[in-house]
Amino acid sequence: MDARVKKIIEDKAKNQEDARELQNLFNELMQERDQFKEHLNLLENAIRSDYDSIIITTLELEKPGPEIVYVNDGFTRMTGYTRQEAIGNTPRMLQGEKTDRAVLDKLKKRLREGHSFFGHTVNYRKDGSEFINQWDIHPLTNKEGDITHWVSYQHDITERKRSEKRIVDTQVEFDKLAEESKKTLVDLDEQGNIVTSNKAFRDLIGFDDEELKKMKIWELLEDSSVENFRHKFDVFKPSDFDSQTFNFKLINKKGNSIEVDAKSRLLSPNGQKIIRVTFQNKSLQKRIMSMLSNRESDLSDVLDQTKDFNYKIIPVAGTGYEFDYVTETFSEITGIASSEINQTKLTDFIHEDDIDKVLDHFSVVLEGKPNTEQFRIKSISGNYVEVIDYAKPDWDADNSTVKAIKGATSTEISSETKA
Repeated sequence: MDARVKKIIEDKAKNQEDARELQNLFNELMQERDQFKEHLNLLENAIRSDYDSIIITTLELEKPGPEIVYVNDGFTRMTGYTRQEAIGNTPRMLQGEKTDRAVLDKLKKRLREGHSFFGHTVNYRKDGSEFINQWDIHPLTNKEGDITHWVSYQHDITERKRSEKRIVDTQVEFDKLAEESKKTLVDLDEQGNIVTSNKAFRDLIGFDDEELKKMKIWELLEDSSVENFRHKFDVFKPSDFDSQTFNFKLINKKGNSIEVDAKSRLLSPNGQKIIRVTFQNKSLQKRIMSMLSNRESDLSDVLDQTKDFNYKIIPVAGTGYEFDYVTETFSEITGIASSEINQTKLTDFIHEDDIDKVLDHFSVVLEGKPNTEQFRIKSISGNYVEVIDYAKPDWDADNSTVKAIKGATSTEISSETKA
């Protein structure tokens, strides 16, 4: 026992017997403290490989915010703040200019509802330097099941994010890969974060690249699919994602539902696990079949029966495509006379954001496969209208080379199924 403590007990005790009892009680408390400290050290050592920092806070969510009641040594190493500086303060001490308010709002909403939260954003060390902090926050409950505190397991993922960016720049930059760019793709990390996506996926869902990088993949799913798919990321198992097929509904930025088939496979560049998901738009297929059904036609007859316009284009080396002909209804929709079609470029009437999509569409047909695509063309009034285009290869006499593309374009898109 510390000599100072022993003297205090002797001075305060009424007699020697009381002093001995107080000393025994103090020794028992110190032993319990040492046991709890040992257990806590064991816990921290057990999770050290997964988390750099542990913070325990009170429940208060509104200003001035939850109060920090405990931090581990990892917190001081990660942030530069001492325990004394942190305890009694609020985790907001780590926030700054680049801290994502949308992520914080989601965090607050989840905690207010009594749920765990997983996410990441930019935080700041004591010296002002930035790092990307990943949180895994869970409620602590008492014996009655009431939430008493929040425990936040934190990890500095700055270097991992840099690695992911290098992966995107060198191996997963699929906007620049000819074969991959014909697909609708998104890449996920082991926590379900959207690492990157190609233009086809962004066009499908309506969010831009930066918006998607702040989201989990399940935030884009219809409610009925969220928990089942999210659960797969609680304990990541490669077998759940390697060469797997899923069917669910995405919700685009406008709030519309898009039914998709999704196929996933694992990539492991530089030792990182990346889940690449390829989507097939089932809603688009249903709209096409609805259009054909309304015409009482099948796919093989669509080129002869479309009520909007038919066309034929010929690939020209170095210049792209030239129109061979279009039917008269083309000019009724676009205002471009069919007699002027030879001088017409795709960029003259196709929406600039859809040009790449249309070129990929034609590339598939040139490989000898019929294909369907949805895009926007400029109408005679100057507005853009959404169309569905079905195109098929036109082979040479030997049936060995695709010499042209024949297509049929229709504005008959069923409003009941429009995404």
